[in-house]
Amino acid sequence: MKGIRFYAYGSSEVLALEDLEMPAVGADDVLVRVRAASVNPVDWHMMRGSPYITRAQGGLTRPKANTLGYDLAGQVEAVGSNVTTLEVGDEVFALQQGAFAEYVTMRHDAGVLKKPARLTLEQAASVPVAALTAYQALRHHGRLQPGQRLLVNGAAGGVGTFAVQIGKALGAEVTGVCSSRNVELVRDLGADHVIDYTTADFTHGGRRYDLLLDNVGNHSLLACRRMLTPRGTLILNSGTGDGLLGPLARVLRGLALSPFVRQRLVFFVASPNRDDLAALCDLFESGKVTPVLDRTYPLSEVPEAISYLEEGHARGKVIITI
Repeated sequence: MKGIRFYAYGSSEVLALEDLEMPAVGADDVLVRVRAASVNPVDWHMMRGSPYITRAQGGLTRPKANTLGYDLAGQVEAVGSNVTTLEVGDEVFALQQGAFAEYVTMRHDAGVLKKPARLTLEQAASVPVAALTAYQALRHHGRLQPGQRLLVNGAAGGVGTFAVQIGKALGAEVTGVCSSRNVELVRDLGADHVIDYTTADFTHGGRRYDLLLDNVGNHSLLACRRMLTPRGTLILNSGTGDGLLGPLARVLRGLALSPFVRQRLVFFVASPNRDDLAALCDLFESGKVTPVLDRTYPLSEVPEAISYLEEGHARGKVIITI
């Protein structure tokens, strides 16, 4: 089989397509023939070892884990002796490290589920990281309720396109912030209001929001908090920060302010929760949420796909076809 590997930190030039041994299948495992995967910001952060704080766990001078890719969809090729929930031939989607490869094994009780029938394999591969992030941000951490006002900064990106649709499905009044070329896209996703950041600054508007999901981090915490209701919630999902701490520097500044304000500030990393994935499946099957795909690349062009995502202008998700 073939897969993407890297053994040093750096630009996408450190990535190589290699011939690899087929993964072993344990008693509790499923072997999946990967047909599609998607690219996430975590891939280029891990590839570059940036911000440097990530190296404390991932390897100080070179990566401990040599694989990339976390989202995948494909067919079950083999199952272990203890597996009863999946069968050979089932189409599945999963959250599993090492997705940029032709085959992947994972525990059957981990983040792997049968693919929603309404989705193609490419669409299903876009779901795990981005859709889980959007769902957990709004449902669990933001505690979004019907009738509340939600603002999504970065509404045309991977997480943003899911967040706009999930917000509407949860009954919120949704405002999306995006560039001029994406205004119609965000409106078509169901946003009640769309702000073109090239002509207007959402932090200078008169509307106040119960929940602000910030996927960009291009405004100060003070400016974002100004747009919240007195007990509103700001969820930080991105930001640049410095080379050492990255977005964490912004989070720490916000946490230092939290004891002195009634507004909530939240930072989290999405977790592979099967119940949440199942809830997302229901939203897909009902047609309330549909993945937005930007570009597709073959496995051999993963470096180009990651470089494109790093530019910061992807509309929805970037897909790897295998």
